Amino acid sequence: MKVHLDKDVAEDLISYKLRRIQKQITKILKRWNESDSLAFLEKAKNGTYSEAEMDAISLKQLLLDEKRLIKLYNSI
Repeated sequence: MKVHLDKDVAEDLISYKLRRIQKQITKILKRWNESDSLAFLEKAKNGTYSEAEMDAISLKQLLLDEKRLIKLYNSI
């Protein structure tokens, strides 16, 4: 099944989703008083943040989604 979508509409939808993901990333990092995703993930992994497992899992998925959407946006 193919769906045809106007380029401007596609860009708007992707941008909206990307902003939402970036807000969620920022929210997680603020919760742990971090500014860098990789630093947070490393601290969660090494036990510095002992209760951060769920946030680390969520952050990893959000970062993957962000990367995928940026790639998609750049391909249109």
